[in-house]
Amino acid sequence: MAAVTLLETKGLTKTYGGLQANTDIDFILKKGLVTALIGPNGAGKSTFVGMLSGRTAATSGRVIFEGRDISQLPAHKRIQLGLAYTFQITSIFTGLTVHENVALAAARTVSADGNTLNAKVHQTLNQVGIADRADQTAGDLSYGHQRLLEIAMGLAQEPRLFILDEPTQGLAETEINDFIALIRSLAGRTTILLIEHNMKVVMATADHIAVLDQGMMLAEGTPAEISANASVQAAYLGKTVDA
Repeated sequence: MAAVTLLETKGLTKTYGGLQANTDIDFILKKGLVTALIGPNGAGKSTFVGMLSGRTAATSGRVIFEGRDISQLPAHKRIQLGLAYTFQITSIFTGLTVHENVALAAARTVSADGNTLNAKVHQTLNQVGIADRADQTAGDLSYGHQRLLEIAMGLAQEPRLFILDEPTQGLAETEINDFIALIRSLAGRTTILLIEHNMKVVMATADHIAVLDQGMMLAEGTPAEISANASVQAAYLGKTVDA
């Protein structure tokens, strides 16, 4: 059975003055898959994702989520529909404990009953491997564990689409391997859009890869198809594929 379309963009464009950051991007995100968005610095990935999440207003074009045009909805309304977005820079509450951070996120989707909420928090912390740090103050965590906490906060909201923006930035190699295992464990249960510079991570986790270059969609396909794509190879000759 063909995968169902969860999110789609049609002609999505963003202009800053005379600069085209994104130009007429048509993009389809399939439900239940891990899709990676890659491209060189300045390719327009952050702008594109900003338009998906509602943090950046599109100049023209449409964003359609589960068949509904959400182009005019602000970010907080899109969050309510099930779009969770982690930032390149951690956005945790440093003065609260790990448990309290996840509980705040989970409260958006879980009953106010304390037992239910606590069970959800424990389940989510176990899922990302930091349950043993539940009582630790978030600001005292290592950078890598703060990134995992941010992912836990996203997962606790039970998102229909989980957008991860450079989640492995600043992680040690062992932490990156743990992240790969985590994304693999979520595959098929959570739809993920991964903006990532580490090609090891992309190739190990993505079902589908979309490549942006100069604000336009250059190519899409499986990891094997992208690796063999002549246009991608030509565009990145002498470059490092980056997020």
